[in-house]
Amino acid sequence: MSYLLKPLQVGTLALTNRLVMPPMATAKAEPDGKVSQGMLDYYAEKSEGGYISLIIIEHSFIKAEGKASINQLSIAEDGMVEGLKTLAKVIHSNGSKAMMQLNHAGSAALKEVIGSTPLAPSAVANPRRGDRPRELTRQEIAEIIEAFQNAARRSKEAGFDGVEIHSAHGYLLNQFLSPLTNRRSDEYGGDIQNRIRIHLQVIEAVRAAVGEDFPLLLRLGASDFMAGGTTLEDSQTAAKEFVRAGVTILDISGGFSGYNVPGLTGQGYFAPLTEAIKKVVPIPVILTGGITEVRAAERLLAEGKADLIGAGRAILNDSQWAKGAVESLR
Repeated sequence: MSYLLKPLQVGTLALTNRLVMPPMATAKAEPDGKVSQGMLDYYAEKSEGGYISLIIIEHSFIKAEGKASINQLSIAEDGMVEGLKTLAKVIHSNGSKAMMQLNHAGSAALKEVIGSTPLAPSAVANPRRGDRPRELTRQEIAEIIEAFQNAARRSKEAGFDGVEIHSAHGYLLNQFLSPLTNRRSDEYGGDIQNRIRIHLQVIEAVRAAVGEDFPLLLRLGASDFMAGGTTLEDSQTAAKEFVRAGVTILDISGGFSGYNVPGLTGQGYFAPLTEAIKKVVPIPVILTGGITEVRAAERLLAEGKADLIGAGRAILNDSQWAKGAVESLR
């Protein structure tokens, strides 16, 4: 059997194949962050036929202060649940599993979007935006942890198959992880164990809300690809801690200024990261990064670079790509 077509059972999560649609912002939500008809139509089109085993919904903000952009999807209030129920049903009716991605933008938020000075681990200019944020207090960190917890609870209430915690692409949790943006002198700054303290507290809080059997993914920016940033060794240490804390699947990415990293090209350009992470964890790992060719996906799985393949741009550009990929391997 084709590697891409092999089913995968991860705890309570049963996937029909190894193909994932990774989260990609659409800016299709209503101005207040609610699910729109345009968003429902978009995910109905992408999931048609159930050829993609797992669809991870675009990043959703957990607090208004952490909103990354206009028309971003919200999971910050209980009033969002009804619309999200409809979204989950649309994807499930097509035969795919669906997960919410929970995010706080931190210093990557724009003042003109959130109406206040962005918050961050430290008052360090965001490498992506350039604006100088305000440093979070311990009380504010506790409130953010609680917001992740409530967002996960809402995701489960809406009928999603799991949640993904976003710690990549220069958003808040990535800002705590990275020495570039975390200059704190308290228990949340310093060595890698301190820089992932908030991650472990978020995971613990989420687990308390959704139980032990609810799939929990974490998207990890495993390398900043910038001098003085997060190293792969740091991320291997972090990955092992995340597994111990209860993460089900690791979704590996890189680059502090978004998913595009200058100088990285080719099919599966994050493969060196996933391969290194796979060596130290017993759970499945998702590989993304420029994968547009079915044979490349097969090869990357066959070589043990990852357990699941995310093909974002290919699916974004062609809603029939997944169908063609699966049928070409049968």
